[in-house]
Amino acid sequence: MTSEILFGVLFLLVGYGFGCFSTGYFVGRMNGRDIRAEGSGNIGTTNALRTMGAKGGGITFAGDLLKAFIPTLAVRFIFCANMGYEADLTYLMTLLVGLGVVIGHNFPFYLDFKGGKGIAVSAAVIVASSSDSKLGWIMIGIGLVVFILVVAVTRYVSLGSLIVVWFFPIYTIAHQRDSRYFPILLVVSLIFTALAYIKHAGNIKRLMNGTERKLGEKKVKENE
Repeated sequence: MTSEILFGVLFLLVGYGFGCFSTGYFVGRMNGRDIRAEGSGNIGTTNALRTMGAKGGGITFAGDLLKAFIPTLAVRFIFCANMGYEADLTYLMTLLVGLGVVIGHNFPFYLDFKGGKGIAVSAAVIVASSSDSKLGWIMIGIGLVVFILVVAVTRYVSLGSLIVVWFFPIYTIAHQRDSRYFPILLVVSLIFTALAYIKHAGNIKRLMNGTERKLGEKKVKENE
């Protein structure tokens, strides 16, 4: 058990290192721009799309997915497979390294801990951690459809994101409720959701006030 705790902490740190690669920031710098001074000031995909167009937004999205996929899939298919870990422990380790990526993305140390909102990287963690079961693929499909429908109907990317991040605790309860690691799995899953809501605090307030910026809407004031 001690070694498992040590590995869990190590994977959190490794994930944080990967997460700190702020794709949107570097894409902006390569184009002579500081994305933090434009749009909402956020370095994530949504602001990259709005400030740098489809190409900049697409590269940012792809980079953020990649920095999450690399460590989570490596932990799942290389480390845990070689260690002979059972499915529930593999799921836990994958979640932990994925959580590290989200924390690094949201709070990169070299940008004064001001990063993105973690939705793209969370989506990658969802796929990497839950694609080992039929239920996982079904829920991934449902989550994608729900996100698309919510954004298409309301044009609020933030609202779709806030709904989809409940995937983590819902899947954990549905698929891992009999695991001996269930309590910690549920806590870690809820941390993903909590982080998304913390980083979207401004969006939530604007949604409640009816001032949240819609997808495709021209900027009137600072918004996401």
